[in-house]
Amino acid sequence: MAETDRVPDGASVIMAESRALELLARSLDGNFTRAVELVLATTGRTAVTGMGKSGHVARKTAATLASTGTPAFFIHPSEAGHGDLGMLAPGKDVLVAYSNSGETQELAAILNFCARFRIPVVGVTACPSSMLARHSEVVAALPEVPEACPLGCAPTTSTAMMLAWGDALALALLSARGFTAEDFRQYHPGGKLGTRLMSVSDLMHAGDEMPLASPGDPMSAAVVTMTAKRLGCVGIVEGGRLAGIITDGDLRRHMGPDLLKSPAGEVMTPRPVSFAPETLAAKALAVMEAKGITNAFVVSPEGVPLGVVHIHDCLGAGVA
Repeated sequence: MAETDRVPDGASVIMAESRALELLARSLDGNFTRAVELVLATTGRTAVTGMGKSGHVARKTAATLASTGTPAFFIHPSEAGHGDLGMLAPGKDVLVAYSNSGETQELAAILNFCARFRIPVVGVTACPSSMLARHSEVVAALPEVPEACPLGCAPTTSTAMMLAWGDALALALLSARGFTAEDFRQYHPGGKLGTRLMSVSDLMHAGDEMPLASPGDPMSAAVVTMTAKRLGCVGIVEGGRLAGIITDGDLRRHMGPDLLKSPAGEVMTPRPVSFAPETLAAKALAVMEAKGITNAFVVSPEGVPLGVVHIHDCLGAGVA
C-alpha cells in the first residue's frame, strides 16, 4: 500500500492541528497587536473574506466578532466583483482576508477596491510575500506547517490556525472594548446560552409582588403578607432599606404562643443574603443552593429592595 493510501487515525490529525496551534500561539507578534488596533480604530465595520474553506472560516470569524461587540459581516470574494463591493464603506471599514497561499485570484477585485478607496486590509496568510500580503497594511503570518491531510491537499491545519487566529482577534477586541457578560447576553437572548446569562432582575418578583413589612409590625400582619404573596418570605424594611427577612424557617424556629404578637423585627434574620440586580441568575442559584435557602431579595446599591428571586424561578427558567 502506498504511503498516501494510508488512512490516518483521528488522533494523529488532531495532534497535527494541535501542534500547529501551538506554533501559531508562539508566533503571534506585534502584527497581531496592530491588527487589533486597526479594527478598534475603524469607524465602520469589519468585513471578513476568504474563498473555499478559508471562506467558511471567514464566516465564523465575522459571526464571532459581531456577537462580541465588533460589528462585522462576511463578504464573498467572488460576489464582491459582481456588486457586493457596495457593502464596503470607503474610508470607514476594515477588511480581514484569509488565504493560506495568499494568491487566491478571487480576492483580486476586493483587494483592488480596498486599495483604491482607503479600506485597510489585514491579510492572514502563510505566505508573507504573496499577493495578499502585498495588499495588506498588516500581515498576520501563519506558521508554515504541513496539512494533516495525508495527501497534503485538504485544508486542515491551515484552517485550524485561521479559525484560532480569528477567535484570538475577536476576544482581544472584546477585552479592549470592556465587553461584559450582560452585553453578551443582549446578543444571545435565545437558547441555553441566553438562559445561562440571565440576571436576577430578569426573574425577580417586583413591585406589588414583593412581600414587605416594617420591624414594628406584629407578626400576625407579617404572616398575612407572607401568605398573600406566596413567596415563602417577607422582607423587613427600615428607613427604605432591607434590614432583614422572615422565612418559613424563621417561623418554625420562633414558634410559640406569643409568636403572632411579637414585632417582626424580633423574628427576622438580619443582614440576609441579597443580590445586586445584575447578578447572573446562575450565580444566585449556586449561592442559594450552597446556603440552603430558597429565596433572596434583590437590592439596589443603597440596599433598597427591588424584588425577590426564588430558587424555583431559576430552576424553572432552565438556569441550572
